[in-house]
Amino acid sequence: MAEILKSAKPTLVFLHGWGLNRAVWQSVLPLLPSDQPVLCLDLPGFGERQVAPTPYALEAVAEQLLPEIPENSLLVGWSLGGLVALQIAKTAPQKVKALALVASSPCFVAQPQWAGMAPTVLAQFADALQNDVAKTIERFLAIQAMGSDSARQDIKRLKDAVMSLPAPQNIALAGGLTILASADLRQDLAALNCPVSGCYGRLDSLVPVAMTTALAAVAPNMEITVFAKASHAPFISHPEEFMQWLTDWLDRFSQ
Repeated sequence: MAEILKSAKPTLVFLHGWGLNRAVWQSVLPLLPSDQPVLCLDLPGFGERQVAPTPYALEAVAEQLLPEIPENSLLVGWSLGGLVALQIAKTAPQKVKALALVASSPCFVAQPQWAGMAPTVLAQFADALQNDVAKTIERFLAIQAMGSDSARQDIKRLKDAVMSLPAPQNIALAGGLTILASADLRQDLAALNCPVSGCYGRLDSLVPVAMTTALAAVAPNMEITVFAKASHAPFISHPEEFMQWLTDWLDRFSQ
């Protein structure tokens, strides 16, 4: 995990997405202000956090991380990490000064009047995990970069992040897919008292940009930014745009 610097600023906490680990943020860290305290956490069962809760439920995942998150932190959650960040903000509001969702949705599966993934997509990934874990993760990484001008390079960076730390536990991979398929935190998002911001890619096939219209209705005070040419990993494919967005967000809440 990244070391927390001594500073008067609130800690910036990064939470990664499914199948990956905290190393996915390694290209972002050098671009942050030198006095910004940062904490990059592995989700349970990913990276070096090999102990995973049983059953692998969203509430248990968030609870395992809570002791390490300082009060009044700035949480940035990408994809599955966004759901975990929402759960933390819901159950421990004193931990969260502001919340930023990166290509994340309070409800990943399509619902009436809500754009999302077809349930069959996640079911296919769950079935594929039983046969070939490595190939399933690689396929998932390819989908995340789909539509990006730098898709090949994006996939390589994501794969490098996966391989830089221990392989994820099967219980975390399967449990993470179950969370993505079943979690619905739309009402919880609407009830949050902390400021919430989000950035999305117009080319994202996992979190369709059409979802942001319904998202704005659920959380009318949420600030939503859409990157015109990004897919599911804007901090990888469009680092300059992402860092401008993140820096603006930090400037407002890091005092």
